[in-house]
Order: sequence, then C-alpha cells, then structure tokens
Amino acid sequence: MTTETPLSGAPADGTDDPALFATMSTMRAMRRLRPDPVPDDLLDRLVQAAVWGPSGGNMQRFEYVVVTDPAVMARLAPLWKRCVDAYLATTGKYAPAGMDEAAYARMVAAIEYQRDHFAETPALIIPCYQFPAPRIEEEGLRRYAEALGAEATERMGRVQERFAALAEGSCVYPGVQNLLLAARALGLAANITIWHLFLENEWKAALGIPDAMNTFAAIPVGWPRGRFGPVSRRPVAEVVHRDRW
Repeated sequence: MTTETPLSGAPADGTDDPALFATMSTMRAMRRLRPDPVPDDLLDRLVQAAVWGPSGGNMQRFEYVVVTDPAVMARLAPLWKRCVDAYLATTGKYAPAGMDEAAYARMVAAIEYQRDHFAETPALIIPCYQFPAPRIEEEGLRRYAEALGAEATERMGRVQERFAALAEGSCVYPGVQNLLLAARALGLAANITIWHLFLENEWKAALGIPDAMNTFAAIPVGWPRGRFGPVSRRPVAEVVHRDRW
C-alpha cells in the first residue's frame, strides 16, 4: 500500500503545511493601498528577499530602484495613468477566458483605484537588470553548433532575441517572487505589473535609470486597505501533464 502526498504540499504524515504554503495561497494582488509610509527597514527586507532569489549563472547583476519620495511619485503618476489607460483600452478590455465578468469588473475597479491614487503610493520598487555581453570565441561557436546540430543551430539564430529576453528575465523574476512573498509575510500589499514598459523610456528618464539598463516590473507596495484572502486558481489536476503532454 502506498501513501500519496496531498496536492496541497502537506507532508504525508498529516502534519500541518509549512507556513510558506499559507502565505502563497493568500497572496492576492492587493491594489488598494493606504497612504501611510512603509519604513525603510521593511523595504530593505523586501529587497533582501529579492536578492536571495536565484540568478542565472550567479551573475547577480540586478539593481533595484526604490521610490518613496511623494514628489517623485507625483511625477510618475501621469505616466502610470497613461500606461494603465492603454492597457484597459486593449488587452485589459475583456475578462480572461474562464473568469467571471463580475469578478473581472471588481479587478478593473481595483486597477482604476490604484491608477487614480497612484500619487499616494507609499513605495514603488522597480527591478532592473543588464545582461552582460556574451563571451564567445570561434572554437566555442564551433562546439556549440556541433552539440546542437545544424537544424537546431539555425533555429536558435531565429529565436536568439527571445532566448536572450528569457535568460535575462529568469535572472530577475525569481527575486521578484521572493519580494512578493516577503511583502505578504510582513503584512504588506504588493502587486507585480509590467505596464510601465509601454513608456519605459519615459520611466527611465524620470528615474535616472541608464538607457542600457532594462526594467522588468513596477511593484507598488504599501499597507493594504482590504484583507488578504485565498487566491482563485485552476486546480492542479487541470494543469499537470505527467511524463508528456
């Protein structure tokens, strides 16, 4: 007779889930923030959690811009509004497949609230990364092509830009997830957005971020106006393909 480990991640012996599971299962995107400031030491703890995240090749080339100055936030607010309005006019105009229209309307209302109160956001964290130029010599390229084969080498030439973007993102987003988990554990509201990329040049200019540095998210952080609650996600049985698709 075999003992099957529950899908929740609970140990097979029936003991309680680790606290991390409760944190993850109640980590909703919290967009309605109180204007109360977040202490610098807590923001440092969020960035510390991000720094602990995995980084491709252990290069650790991430940088974090942390905005708390109300004057700077007020200058960013019009950029945020333009980006959110662009999103809601296009991709965000319709509810995702399978999502209840009423639930989506509530989500849009929260997005609009955050847009209209952005200048009051206590803190904004922007993770940045600049992937180093590859160090590849002729012999390495020869062995690369030999290992992959002619067809795969030619195909990689076509998707190199996507591969580079994913490689860079894989060095940043594990840390971002750590940051979000840390925020939830500390009772802080936070949500990841990438809408700022619609106007990335303008955001970088406003914050003095070097042109060569890429930005990967804009994460508003503050004390929540509402309560944390269980997330709504598809059941594991619907998303798992065991051994093959």
